[in-house]
Amino acid sequence: MNELLYIGIDGGGTSCRARLRDGQGHLLGEGVGGSANIRLDPELVWNSILTACREALSGAGLVEDDLKRTRVGLGMAGAGQKSAVDRLLSRPHPFTAIAIDTDAHAAWLGAFGGGDGAIVIVGTGSCGYGVIHGQRVQVSGWGFEISDEGSGAAMGREALRRALWVHDGLAPPSPLSTEILAAFGNSPQAMIDWVGQARPSDYAQYAPIVLKHAANRDPLGIALVEHASIGIARIAGRLLDLGAPTLCLFGGLAEPLRPWLPPPLQHTIVPPLSDALDGAILLVRQAEPRK
Repeated sequence: MNELLYIGIDGGGTSCRARLRDGQGHLLGEGVGGSANIRLDPELVWNSILTACREALSGAGLVEDDLKRTRVGLGMAGAGQKSAVDRLLSRPHPFTAIAIDTDAHAAWLGAFGGGDGAIVIVGTGSCGYGVIHGQRVQVSGWGFEISDEGSGAAMGREALRRALWVHDGLAPPSPLSTEILAAFGNSPQAMIDWVGQARPSDYAQYAPIVLKHAANRDPLGIALVEHASIGIARIAGRLLDLGAPTLCLFGGLAEPLRPWLPPPLQHTIVPPLSDALDGAILLVRQAEPRK
């Protein structure tokens, strides 16, 4: 059987997802791998991609050798950095063809099928992205160290920072700060050691804890979630100011943070036509030679 297959990859800082479809668009299988931000080590990223692909193939009763007849669309966090893309694509791979773009572009393709509109991704990182009158626009998404407002990584970083305020007597304690400090044995030195090795996804693991405490009316939890929602609202507002007619939200924190967004902004949010995985498949199909 030589029919072409298509895989869409949604590669983020925390996980990598794969979706396998045949040439007629029928869903054959899906899979999950590990962290896949291409700013990370290329070997780790390829391992995450191939792990997700193998799981998708297995669900379809196919084997790894079938990757040789597969065209893959990679929607990858970090793909806006050309040097990172070059490092990734310099490694050998089993696919018959690859098209790569940012995870934001793949999500936009899935959400609007190529039409005008904008998305806000709120996961480990955050990014605003859209295509308006044929022009790409990006707001934020430059990495949590200096950007990615409202993201899980930024929320986790801020939670640790404010927990240290409590330790130093600069802020009153709360159940959230108590839980965070206890995770490090109430030792700033232990926290510093952890920070030296931590990735964005490690910081983002504290976002669900922040949300849990905010739901229980913890003052620190509420302050952190409100701070995150302000960051997301700024990104979304800028996209609307640039002419985006509507917005779609994507990412693991999109729905938990949505109720915290200003009501006028919520009225501009619409459901996506599809998701980033189908957007990644559309990406590689658009790159096919025209018959």
